[in-house]
Amino acid sequence: MAPPTRLAQLSDQLSQQPPSRTTMTTTPQTLKDKVAIISGSSSGIGAAIARELSARGASVVINYPFPSLKPQADSVIASLPSPAIAVEADMSTASGPGQLVSATMAKWGRLDIVVNSVAVAVNKPLEEQTLDDWDALVNLNGRGTFLLTQASLAHLTRGEGRIVNICSLSARAPPPNQTIYAGTKGMVDSFTRCWAKELPPKYGCTVNAVSPGPTRTEGFAAAGEEQMKILQPIIDQTPVGPRMAQPEEIAWAVGFLCEERSRWINGVHLVASGGLFVD
Repeated sequence: MAPPTRLAQLSDQLSQQPPSRTTMTTTPQTLKDKVAIISGSSSGIGAAIARELSARGASVVINYPFPSLKPQADSVIASLPSPAIAVEADMSTASGPGQLVSATMAKWGRLDIVVNSVAVAVNKPLEEQTLDDWDALVNLNGRGTFLLTQASLAHLTRGEGRIVNICSLSARAPPPNQTIYAGTKGMVDSFTRCWAKELPPKYGCTVNAVSPGPTRTEGFAAAGEEQMKILQPIIDQTPVGPRMAQPEEIAWAVGFLCEERSRWINGVHLVASGGLFVD
């Protein structure tokens, strides 16, 4: 029998991951009474962030883009210890971000935390990337972040609001084949720098970014065998350990930035990559 490929090993390991530590009920309830929107949270890093914030006591809004993903979103909700709702809203459309905020306000009447987590990647040589790829990634990763943040501002609890953008190591240290994806994450990186100066005086919030390195998610597993051949040697050089991050390790960094005691942390680009990239 032929040995398993890297991609097959990754898929197998994904199916065997233990439950996130954030499902534990002993986590201090430091975000109790807070309401958090996490875009793109029916799977992957977004779902892990939802579990982390919920474990800290926040009521969370699970977001999914299409009806076919509702069972996935419901499964995430079933794993949460705090109140939650699932909202179907496509962040790649002009109306989806506003619908997500409206559903949140209709349910809880307040909004404290916005995590711009949703994103999609395309891994292709530059010559093969298309305008359809451009529209899909720019509309979701870039415009979706812009519109969700814009729609949220009037509702953020003044003096307590937290905006956390999920960027990517690809914004500052991209591998080959990620021209458009890296560009959109560079856009999110720049949004964070701009908003951290512009928004706190107006809305009493903080704006920060978390940049994951390679992370063991369903989306990463779908990168494809050729891209994994490029990425695996990079992953193997990670100083803390030759592995990918677990989603809950990224989620913890987000949770930290959402805490009340993080009120003086603003404009930070927190890289959670095990030291793979040091700025």
